[in-house]
Amino acid sequence: GHGFPDSVDVTVRREGTRLTGPGIGDDCRGLAVLMAVARTLQESNVRTLGPVLFVATVGEEGAGNLRGVRHLVDQQSAGRIDYFISVDGTGLTAVNRAVGSHRYRVTIRGPGGHSFGDFGIPNPIHALGRAIAGIAQISVPASPRTTFSVGVIEGGTSVNAISMSGAMDVDLRSESQRELDSLDARMRRAVAAAVDAEHGRWPGASARLTAEIREIGKRPAGAQADSSAIIRATVAAARALGFIPAMTASSTDANYPISLGIPSVTIDGGGSGGGAHSLNEWYDDGEDGWRGPQWALLLVLTLAGLGG
Repeated sequence: GHGFPDSVDVTVRREGTRLTGPGIGDDCRGLAVLMAVARTLQESNVRTLGPVLFVATVGEEGAGNLRGVRHLVDQQSAGRIDYFISVDGTGLTAVNRAVGSHRYRVTIRGPGGHSFGDFGIPNPIHALGRAIAGIAQISVPASPRTTFSVGVIEGGTSVNAISMSGAMDVDLRSESQRELDSLDARMRRAVAAAVDAEHGRWPGASARLTAEIREIGKRPAGAQADSSAIIRATVAAARALGFIPAMTASSTDANYPISLGIPSVTIDGGGSGGGAHSLNEWYDDGEDGWRGPQWALLLVLTLAGLGG
């Protein structure tokens, strides 16, 4: 899987142990690990006590809003998941804390007009600018880590027109659902204050602006204790292979099951890589690429148990 449209050439170039191509590390590496573990269990005739379901999900990135794993957890395997493991990216770290995100398209609309002839009426793009400035001034805690960004701005028809609309895409994130909800509320207040300020700038105008805040993605935040069974198993499997994984916070497929109380972890696929979400993304199997599939295999066997 990768986060690119169909128009992008995802042909892979190989130079020794290094592979270069969009999506090669995030998350083609995860898919390769998944297939390697499944093939190993099949070819070695290993039997587990509990059933192991291998799933390649879609829609994890961006506007996909975790739709693949949501379908898995809510419909396909509802009520039958004891543990959830995701393999995402390269390296040898693990994710036990889910970074939640709220994403919105904010659109401010007005009657519009001529930049000279209709000057003196509220301007949606000016209000949008005020809203962006207001969001930029929001204070957030360093811990739990909480962030915000306006990633896309759109609007306008010509240089000599007061546009009828202006829009922005806003990304809000936090390791804490409470902080995320607080940030969400402050973002909404910044938009409302921006519209009020633009109205206040032109008190004699009868024209009025409206603001629409439309959800384009929502991922729940959540955390699991280092003492939980799945995290202890994750560390134990890594120790058996000679390393201790750093525990990190990230936004992955595991967000959704974590939010529902299903013990979940996301592990890296081994090797090294860089340039994720760029055209020059790369993955290098190097000297320890093998640790990724073996880590995943040992973790699966630890949780599912070995049969006779």
